[in-house]
Amino acid sequence: MALTHELERLGNRLFRWRSYLPLLLVVVFLLALADLAKMPHRPLPGHAWELFCLAVSSLGLIVRVLTVGFVPRGTSGRNTKEQVAAVLNTSGIYSLVRHPLYLGNFLMWLGIALFPKVWWLALIIILIFWLYYEKIMYAEEAFLREKFGESFTVWAEQTPLLIPRLSRWQAPALRFSWRSALKREYASFFALISTFFCLHLLSRLWLQRTLALDPLWMTILTVSLVFYLTVRFLKKKTRLLNDDR
Repeated sequence: MALTHELERLGNRLFRWRSYLPLLLVVVFLLALADLAKMPHRPLPGHAWELFCLAVSSLGLIVRVLTVGFVPRGTSGRNTKEQVAAVLNTSGIYSLVRHPLYLGNFLMWLGIALFPKVWWLALIIILIFWLYYEKIMYAEEAFLREKFGESFTVWAEQTPLLIPRLSRWQAPALRFSWRSALKREYASFFALISTFFCLHLLSRLWLQRTLALDPLWMTILTVSLVFYLTVRFLKKKTRLLNDDR
């Protein structure tokens, strides 16, 4: 089998299993926390550092929200069985970068990786993301090239892979759909806050040998939980979040 076909096949396989990537990353984080356990007298990260890390991850979530809020139905989804693209997205955030959702994912995990202040953790996360998503991006672009032909080739040659080029900005073709953004990313928001909350608890458990509930993080978690339950109720029990897009 030609190398290009092998890479595409591997990328499609990883695409179908990408939802399970966090399980691999959890193992890496547990190793990092075990490293913390060897340094019981190490100073704990302060609120300023923790909130900085949360801001980095929140930037990634904002990138995801801006992506899914402007795209038409049948694109930029959470499908796992096969590649899907009803149209080729080239405006809005897709005029700056070819894979904005993966850029958002990277920033979300980067903020989480920085949180424990274990120097090698962020390096490992960056390496895992590059090795994993590089193959997925290759497969996705092969699919788009076959489906959209010259239109994809022209857009891809002018648009960076993951580092945005702000000078290429083009206004989105559609209006922003807050309904679509809420429905598709409210769970990501709560998962992000829950992850930070758990890391906060575990880092203190490893370093102080106590399980103390911090008022700031309890407040953040409570607000995010209320938001999650509210949006979930609206999605499941009402038509308020229905969108004709």
